[in-house]
Amino acid sequence: MRGNVIDLAVAVVMGTAFTAVVTSVTKGIVSPLLAVFGSTNELGLGFQLVANKPATFIAVGPIITGLIDFAMVAAVLYFVLMLPMKTLKNKFGTTKDAEPTETELLIEIRDLLAKQQGLTTDQAVELSKERANESVEA
Repeated sequence: MRGNVIDLAVAVVMGTAFTAVVTSVTKGIVSPLLAVFGSTNELGLGFQLVANKPATFIAVGPIITGLIDFAMVAAVLYFVLMLPMKTLKNKFGTTKDAEPTETELLIEIRDLLAKQQGLTTDQAVELSKERANESVEA
């Protein structure tokens, strides 16, 4: 398995390369189909805000084409890259060990300090109980 940075780099390169393919498909197939719905206007699918002023034409066709581009690229990247990686990680990935609780860490620290001072674990537990009782009484 590769690291996350390599996965991201591969996804960016694949996405960029695939975007060119999707763009050519949408320009060659989708745009002409959308132009059919654009009436006899030479500007394509859209609407004119001010009559006889081509600068006020709002083109809806390129927006729809862009959305189709995005949906196709996202779907292919998900089904070609993300889904197989997730399946492989679930199948072969290692499970993460449960992190110790705060109490377990404190017990481990206590035992290490006792070992450094030459005390046994039982003596350290007894000393801890005595100090706990002293702090409660105070």
